[in-house]
Amino acid sequence: MRLFHALFRRKHMPNGHIYRGKNRIVKEPKFEDLQKLRDQLETEEQNMFYLRHCYLTPEQSQGHAKALGKREENFIKLITKPKPFYDNVTIESRLAHLRVKEAWD
Repeated sequence: MRLFHALFRRKHMPNGHIYRGKNRIVKEPKFEDLQKLRDQLETEEQNMFYLRHCYLTPEQSQGHAKALGKREENFIKLITKPKPFYDNVTIESRLAHLRVKEAWD
């Protein structure tokens, strides 16, 4: 029975990988596939429309960050951000462990 299925399979199936290469099975497009493609194209066209027709003109968008105070806000955020290094580190404090055998006179 298994031999029959192995031999019978070759008449209806392509050689090798069934979805790649010269002899492959090609899926026929369905109505749902065409509808999905149409929806994607409509969405992309709508996005391109919004990109072409901006809400703000270049003159209006020139000073919106200044009006919102973004520059000052970012400056304060930069100052108050924790620093990745220590402020009060000296060479003496780093090398203090080497002074163990130094004699006190």
